Amino acid sequence: MTAMNTARASFLAFTLCWFLLAGAQVPVPPLTGRVTDQTATLTAEQKVALEQNLQTFETRKGSQIAVLIVASSAPETIEQYALRVAEQWKLGRKKVDDGAVLVVAKDDRTLRIEVGYGLEGALNDAISKRIISEIIVPRFKQGDFFGGIAAGIDRMISVIDGEPLPEPKGRLAVDTPDISQYVPIILILALVVGGVLRSTLGRYPGAIATGGAVAFVAWLFANAVFIAVAAGAIAFVFTLLGGGMGRHGGGLGGRGHHGGFGGGFGRGGFGGGGGGFGGGGASGRW
Repeated sequence: MTAMNTARASFLAFTLCWFLLAGAQVPVPPLTGRVTDQTATLTAEQKVALEQNLQTFETRKGSQIAVLIVASSAPETIEQYALRVAEQWKLGRKKVDDGAVLVVAKDDRTLRIEVGYGLEGALNDAISKRIISEIIVPRFKQGDFFGGIAAGIDRMISVIDGEPLPEPKGRLAVDTPDISQYVPIILILALVVGGVLRSTLGRYPGAIATGGAVAFVAWLFANAVFIAVAAGAIAFVFTLLGGGMGRHGGGLGGRGHHGGFGGGFGRGGFGGGGGGFGGGGASGRW
């Protein structure tokens, strides 16, 4: 009976200590920007410079990098805290997982680069360690925190640039023509021209001729091969099936509306895209 009471008391004490420890964890700040400094280490101008560099990189490459400076990660190690930050912020794109975060615990004199799954091939543990020990730490030892972070970020960017990744959604939204805005014009042309050519040439030859004519007109107006090919295909199918505007036109318009490339990079503000992390990266001290 005494042994059982002792076991229960030990279990209760362990549970209480666990809850106290969990409650004492440094909270992860909300992700409101690419640079979060809770220690007032960086000046406003330095934060803006880092933000602009990271934003330019994200717009060009698609990957997300963020910086967090806290006073301490205790009672957690820098590795535990950085992983918790990465998992909560979800940097990088969903299913691409191309995010990374540089976490600095200033009073602990520790730092870590936490890397998402999609960047572990380029920004692997060994390279992350070299960036910390050869680039960031020497500057931190001299008290140059901005210089160390800026140089470390620059090297991280240059390394990630060598990793083949999907193009950023923001760039696709700008560079790729949107077929949906041309659908009504395409259907009107297909209805008018297709009706004449179908009755003159027959259903199949008329559909081919209509598709070619509409593609040519679309190319003249849009000056884009993608638009011309898509317009011709739509006109061909519309004429071949011989349906009315109500049935086939509505369906095509719906697909065009939902098929755009707009997404997380054009909504304003900054947030993680849902990238995953598994503890890849490296840590260091100064």
